[in-house]
Amino acid sequence: MNTIYAFCRRTDDIVDIDHHPEDLKYENLRRWRNELEKSIYGISDYALLNKLSAIIKQFNIPIEPFFELISGMEMDLQKNRYIHVEDLIQYCYRVASTVGLMCIEIFGYKNKSARDYAVNLGVAMQLTNIIRDVKKDVEFGRIYLPQNDLAAFNYSENDLAENIYNNNFVDLMSFEASRAKEYFNKANLSLDYEDKPSMFAARAMQHIYTKLLYKLEAKKFNVFEENINVSKLEKTSIALGVWAKYSLVY
Repeated sequence: MNTIYAFCRRTDDIVDIDHHPEDLKYENLRRWRNELEKSIYGISDYALLNKLSAIIKQFNIPIEPFFELISGMEMDLQKNRYIHVEDLIQYCYRVASTVGLMCIEIFGYKNKSARDYAVNLGVAMQLTNIIRDVKKDVEFGRIYLPQNDLAAFNYSENDLAENIYNNNFVDLMSFEASRAKEYFNKANLSLDYEDKPSMFAARAMQHIYTKLLYKLEAKKFNVFEENINVSKLEKTSIALGVWAKYSLVY
């Protein structure tokens, strides 16, 4: 898990290092992908990728999610707007669901529906992140909210850039939150009962992000004036609660 996290962190950092020019980020991502391909044969120049390849083989993890994560990072370089929700969902899959698909092979599962769980949960969590970070993202020139949704609720990019908090914004965010809830619900329906114990870590994250979504709703999505988050104490309490539930049942 530490190695997978290190790979995901390193992939994300290639794009998020602000002082690097765009063309260098593209080149670094291209090289990272090439080195990942080489690691399949254990000949990457990066020890991390060779170690990752050994773990992929040990746990029989499909290689596609690792390449898809890199494609998700490329999307962040190629576009800073999403017209249709379908485009946004593809982005969410690439940057979040892929991580879940990597991890469940290590957690272990008995039913293939666990893969659907990982996909839906990843999308739900990323959509929740987008709602929480909408102010920060626009400061970096990125708007992940679908352009069609902005138009439907008569809330412009300029309104967002100027941190205009009004009924239109609240209605827009409520709509986005309802979409995230749909994916949380799909995740719940996808996870078979007998796979829940092995998915403890994912379930804990699911409860934490659900708590975050409800906090955002309770604050009427006023992310312009308040940093809305789940505290470390709350996260610990939620994780312990999930652990105790499945430990007692199983």
